[in-house]
Amino acid sequence: MASSGTYEVVERHVKDKDHKKDEDKGGFIEKVKDFIHDIGEKIEEAIGFGKPTADVAAVHIPRINLDKADIVVDVLIKNPNPVPIPLIDINYLIESDGRKLVSGLIPDAGTIHAHGEETVKIPVNLVYDDIKNTYDDIKPGSIVPYRIKVDLIVDVPVFGRLTLPLEKTGEIPIPYKPDIDLEKIKFRRFSFEETVAVLHLKVENKNDFDLGLNSLDYEVWLSDVSIGGAELSNSTKIDKNGISYIDIPITFRPKDFGSALWDMIRGKGTGYTLKGHINADTPFGAMNLPISREGGTTRLKKNKEDGGDDDDDDEVC
Repeated sequence: MASSGTYEVVERHVKDKDHKKDEDKGGFIEKVKDFIHDIGEKIEEAIGFGKPTADVAAVHIPRINLDKADIVVDVLIKNPNPVPIPLIDINYLIESDGRKLVSGLIPDAGTIHAHGEETVKIPVNLVYDDIKNTYDDIKPGSIVPYRIKVDLIVDVPVFGRLTLPLEKTGEIPIPYKPDIDLEKIKFRRFSFEETVAVLHLKVENKNDFDLGLNSLDYEVWLSDVSIGGAELSNSTKIDKNGISYIDIPITFRPKDFGSALWDMIRGKGTGYTLKGHINADTPFGAMNLPISREGGTTRLKKNKEDGGDDDDDDEVC
């Protein structure tokens, strides 16, 4: 019985000793971890290392036309560290309602100076044909919401490689060219050598945003003969999905028309073509949009005194 009791005492002593060793070992490891953590914090405090920060400062659309939009994303990055940090990669994605419009990668994007900040510009080309061919419900003239996602990958001492995710939302237009029609031509002075007239144009804005017309360049053909053109500065607002009327002067020589003029005089009519561009301000920036009208027909109408229903000026309509 005595030997049995002694055995039990010895067994408990051994177990308690082993348990104490495990506790001492675990405590030692934790102490080492705490020591390393404390040393790391002290190094960061002494040397001044910290995580960089970034933000999307602005989104610009410097150029937009019927084919594409050039977008520039300004990203402001601040480096609190006493050494420069390399910007390894920039991943970007532009999506609309969860659907990708364009994405890309910019490798080796530069270096952020020590204790400094840099504005990194990310250029993106948004080609409208790619969008329209992929998404049938995105129509010309519409405004679509977008979300820009940017991942900045930097390499920071102490911290290692970090990814800074950024997002920005907004709207972008899919522009549509205005529809133009030559309603009539009013003659102010008529002779075969030189004729002064005013073109009355009807301009329809088929976009879901206003156009602030600043200037208009144009050229007009009767049949296959150019009767001239010019550039006109004209400040006019054309409401979204609205119509505006513009008067533009023109001077030409009817004797150069040949048979086209005689067809108008005899009332047969002749074809006309009008082409040009308008420069307009929009909520998304300046746009230069083409205008064209081909295959129209003109004819000379009578004055009131000749039995017509017009005013005292001859006109083509």
